[in-house]
Amino acid sequence: MDVVLRSQVRRASTSIVLNIAEGSGRHSIADRRNFFVVSRSSLFECVSILDILLSERVITGDTHESGLKQADEISRMLYAMIKKS
Repeated sequence: MDVVLRSQVRRASTSIVLNIAEGSGRHSIADRRNFFVVSRSSLFECVSILDILLSERVITGDTHESGLKQADEISRMLYAMIKKS
């Protein structure tokens, strides 16, 4: 995998987890929701990177599909967290 994309996907995926953690510790509903929204945005960034990797034939269609399924599940969870906040 391209070094730049590897670094970017690592940052984006780490951002997902860290923003969920930080948002969970916030008392303000608006603050909590904002961190969950940022987390979901980072997830969308990861999906875009998967698309690039597929188009550059760095990953297979099966790997891409698996990543999209995982991202969809995480996105649904984050959406529920956003709505609940």
